[in-house]
Amino acid sequence: MPVSQDRRVLRNRAALMAAAVRLVSERGTTALPVAELSEAADVSRQLVYLQFGDRDALLVAAAADLVERELLPEVRDAAVPHETRMLAMARHFARHRPFYRALLTGSCAFPMTRAMNRLFGTLITTESLREAFEAFDEAAAADMKAFITGGTGALVNDWIVDADDPLDPEELAARLLRLTTMLSPSRRSPR
Repeated sequence: MPVSQDRRVLRNRAALMAAAVRLVSERGTTALPVAELSEAADVSRQLVYLQFGDRDALLVAAAADLVERELLPEVRDAAVPHETRMLAMARHFARHRPFYRALLTGSCAFPMTRAMNRLFGTLITTESLREAFEAFDEAAAADMKAFITGGTGALVNDWIVDADDPLDPEELAARLLRLTTMLSPSRRSPR
């Protein structure tokens, strides 16, 4: 594929994902016709199907892209204090609540949750798990990643969907830090 075509594909994908975030945030629903999403991105409807397969896959890709672009760079650096990373995460989800709330209550809720768990699972390393817990094998590490990301995801999802307005990122960060301290002997303060 020529470079100019590659750029056009990337530009069209970005336009579709930006349109999806904007329209879902404005309307508070994922029940948007593909034609409306493609029109907002100024691309053909066929391109949605070629690039993503269907509307829900576009919406999940838009959410993953938003997390990868805006949030993961803030929380990926292990040198940044854990508290700062938790607060950055809570602020991100509060800032984009209408978008995430619609996805978590719409037709793409299950694939959305799976995609977010996979993304956040990349932040947990086997080494960090070994530091926090007694030594264990790779299978146990994978299970612990799934347990941590699934549990954290459930709390964040409930907060996004059900918490009163306005969301309080500091409150969510404190809750998550409290759980981290309870789960990780290396983070507990001496008694």
